[in-house]
Amino acid sequence: MSVDKKEHIMHVAIELFAEKGFEGTSIRDLAQKADVNIAMVNYYFGSKEKLFEQLLADKAQFMRAKIEAVESNESLTEIEKLDHIIDGYVTRFLTQPEFHRVFLQELLVNQRANLHQTVLSLFEKNTRDVVSIIEKGIKKKQFKKVDPQLTFISIVGTINQVMMSKEMCNTLMHASANHNPYQDPKFKKRILEHIKQMVHAHLIITTVS
Repeated sequence: MSVDKKEHIMHVAIELFAEKGFEGTSIRDLAQKADVNIAMVNYYFGSKEKLFEQLLADKAQFMRAKIEAVESNESLTEIEKLDHIIDGYVTRFLTQPEFHRVFLQELLVNQRANLHQTVLSLFEKNTRDVVSIIEKGIKKKQFKKVDPQLTFISIVGTINQVMMSKEMCNTLMHASANHNPYQDPKFKKRILEHIKQMVHAHLIITTVS
């Protein structure tokens, strides 16, 4: 029962952070919407910052499991592994775009040094694993001699840019202002195809016969 209550509070927190942002959300708001008392929120998380960290830790762990499963799959080539990881990142980000924007804003503003450092450390392992796949592709001479870290940043950076502005996405799609591109399967397909084409062209060594 306690686990269910904790998960319920976290689910409500995602909604509030997405709606009001980190600064605009108070523990009182959260307790009221989750229909629990403030003491219970503090018992599980201690502070709003710790709650936010827990949400991000869960997201990082979810992607870590996906990446580790792909990385250990010996039937996949390195480029196929990257394709699966790109699928995972895009799908994950599109699931909760508003909360993802809050996460990006926290990184950009960097008003809370401890929180900022915690966020970076949470995603560091995922970054290392993806970079390792790229490095293996280079060693196997499947990939060009590129910068593995910046290659990963290019992948995530492209997704982040799309997530930052719904208006920009609708402009690209020639869609109306009230259209939600993040729920549009055609737009998701377009993002996936673009990133994979970009990564393939950047990495794969082509042989001239």
